[in-house]
Amino acid sequence: MQVLFIDTVHPILEERLTEKGGACIDGTSWSRDKCIDALPQMDGIVIRSRFPMNEDFLKHGTQLKFIARSGAGMENIDLEYTKQHNIQCFNAPEGNRNAVGEHALGMLLSLFNNLNKGDKEVRQGIWDREENRGIELDGKTVGIIGFGNNGGAFAKKLAGFDVKVLAYDKYKENYGNQYAQAETMEEIYKEADVISFHIPQNEETMFLADDEFFNAFKNPIYVINLARGKIVRTSALLKGINSGKILGACLDVLEYESTSFEKTISGDEHPEFNALLKSDKVLFSPHVGGWTVESYFKLSNVLADKVLDFFKL
Repeated sequence: MQVLFIDTVHPILEERLTEKGGACIDGTSWSRDKCIDALPQMDGIVIRSRFPMNEDFLKHGTQLKFIARSGAGMENIDLEYTKQHNIQCFNAPEGNRNAVGEHALGMLLSLFNNLNKGDKEVRQGIWDREENRGIELDGKTVGIIGFGNNGGAFAKKLAGFDVKVLAYDKYKENYGNQYAQAETMEEIYKEADVISFHIPQNEETMFLADDEFFNAFKNPIYVINLARGKIVRTSALLKGINSGKILGACLDVLEYESTSFEKTISGDEHPEFNALLKSDKVLFSPHVGGWTVESYFKLSNVLADKVLDFFKL
């Protein structure tokens, strides 16, 4: 078994594959063309998001049996092509779900309590208690859109905060548990004070959160997005903030991220994004919600389990 590592991941994956007789090739510094040259000899590839796994690339993997993605999202892979050519695709949402749940909760609490704002002001010699008065999570209703690994982990983290958690997942049945009550979107529109997205990016979810979506909520809401940036339309989010329909937002992902997730456009390139950057009602982090010291290991370890099980090793 020959495996090309296109992106850098935790070394436990290479170690475990090598222990079982696999030959792991380091292509993390290779160009796309050099990876293509090596692809015909590969049984598998390990990726994050350095470049798209489209037909133009994958057609060179004439004996390719699997793609292992260190992460949860699979939008970077042409899944129709891999299905047609019997290429197994593995991801590892089990590896970073706890990190995502903790990060979502941390961002929400920070926004509610003005922690980033207060910290910055104190460092500047400003001691403004009244303008940094917080609000409590207790008693709020949180709507979780998508109740897989990450949505479920966030619900679990909310368990000690005396909140009502409503979950909606279009592709599941009987998914409610002790941490969240399964509900319709109509009920979430009616009751939610906070909404959090935990859904993949695909044709159906691209810009799901638009003007019509936000206007459907009865109450003013807080928005959390740790899923994918293009699920939320920036112009609709900004419009909601300006109108008071959206009270605040926690954004770990942005509409304007590069496909590799390694950078965004600058604020000068898009006026709506620039306006968000200047808003004290928005809290940002650089797509690190699932990227902890612990999850870095767990993502690779989970992939090792799945690949070795696939080959019965």
